Amino acid sequence: MARVLAAVALLAVMSSGFCEKTFVQQAGQAFTSRQYRSVLNVTNGEQFGDWTWPEMCPENFFAVGFSVRVESNQYIDDDTALNGIRLVCAKDEDRSFLYTVESHTGYFGEWSHPQYCPSGVLISFQLRVEPHQGLFGDDTAVNNIKFRCSSNPMLQAPGMHWGEYGHWSQECRDGGICGIQTKMEEYQWGLDDSSLNDVRMFCCDKPQQ
Repeated sequence: MARVLAAVALLAVMSSGFCEKTFVQQAGQAFTSRQYRSVLNVTNGEQFGDWTWPEMCPENFFAVGFSVRVESNQYIDDDTALNGIRLVCAKDEDRSFLYTVESHTGYFGEWSHPQYCPSGVLISFQLRVEPHQGLFGDDTAVNNIKFRCSSNPMLQAPGMHWGEYGHWSQECRDGGICGIQTKMEEYQWGLDDSSLNDVRMFCCDKPQQ
């Protein structure tokens, strides 16, 4: 499932009350050959769908922030909750040029504004997951995600509220999160969509000085 690199976009971000321009580019599958040290998993992912392709930050880039694609409450219609997670990658704490990576995402909802570690990089995550609702229930699977930064703050996405948070993943050591892979249920054509069911993250080491 090859993906096309997105064109470079200029995004305006607010910093200290001033509007600064930051280059953001989608990395796509250009860096999937990057070597990683370990894989972060959680134990409460759901059962539907398949693991899709990994997407990696460029060499020497690490995730410093993220945004999510969330479908709001559909009430009597089919809910899917969290549909996608996008990592924002930077090099050596320099956030003037950023790459985004997101693996496969669902089709519903809107992307949130990015959240960033005040310093440092993302090192672990936690998923809020609604368990399987049975034959006639409305499955939403992953509803929300939290990340922990190496500088210690915890960041929570603006996801949905169904289900419970499971255990934290292990932490990246001597580096940070550098890639993502998603388990997605494909579009069900009018049946019950659960979309994002599970996530794994990749840890890379910081380069030797």
